[in-house]
Amino acid sequence: MGRSRRPRPKHLGRKLKAIRIGLHLSVAGMAERLGYSHPAHISGFENGKREPPYPVLLAYAKLARVSTDVLIDDMRELPTIRCKRLVS
Repeated sequence: MGRSRRPRPKHLGRKLKAIRIGLHLSVAGMAERLGYSHPAHISGFENGKREPPYPVLLAYAKLARVSTDVLIDDMRELPTIRCKRLVS
């Protein structure tokens, strides 16, 4: 029996980018906010080249004040009004 791959959300990267932009953060700023030393990780998540681990999805969801379901469910849209500018 082979192991089947689970489907990847098609719109996840777009939603992650929308959250970052809605928070008025650069890729480097989001990387710093999420504890990554290199912004390439964030770019990879947004471009669909890397799949973010669950703790990162959870952090994005908390920043955007949405459920992780909204991020991973392609049938659900990301509400734009929930992303507010962060004060550092």
